[in-house]
Amino acid sequence: MAAAVLIPISHSGLAPPQPFTYTAPMTDTILSRCEARGLRMTDQRRTIAGVLEDAQDHPDVEELYARASAKDPRISLATVYRTVKLFEESGILEKHDFGDGRARYETAGGEHHDHLIDLQTGDVIEFIDPDIEALQEKIAEKLGYTLKGHRLELYGVKKGKPDGR
Repeated sequence: MAAAVLIPISHSGLAPPQPFTYTAPMTDTILSRCEARGLRMTDQRRTIAGVLEDAQDHPDVEELYARASAKDPRISLATVYRTVKLFEESGILEKHDFGDGRARYETAGGEHHDHLIDLQTGDVIEFIDPDIEALQEKIAEKLGYTLKGHRLELYGVKKGKPDGR
């Protein structure tokens, strides 16, 4: 599974934006969020939380299972499913469906970003575009709403590849 890269998009005509990734403060780890919510943290849940912390992509449950069971062979696929569901219901993980038939996950509450999904490789590129953010606010205002949130997923193929023109 490819790593997600967060790219700030600038329309100022200056140097091209450099990719960066959001890093939560050390005090805001998945483990600390679980403990703050009063979740019972077994050794297996701690391992799964650690795998999620280390993820630089949007893994599905099967990928989480492969990574977690490599660290602790006692972890079952069912345990990973239950733990992911618990973390999602507790607001610790956010579930995404990028149209490939797999639910994928990332830490909830990080810096807001949108996604571009490469239909040929499955890569998920995270980006921030102030113009898109402003346009969404403008549309909501025009329709008489105060925007409280949104989710934007773009799907495409890289130019120069078959079907990418």
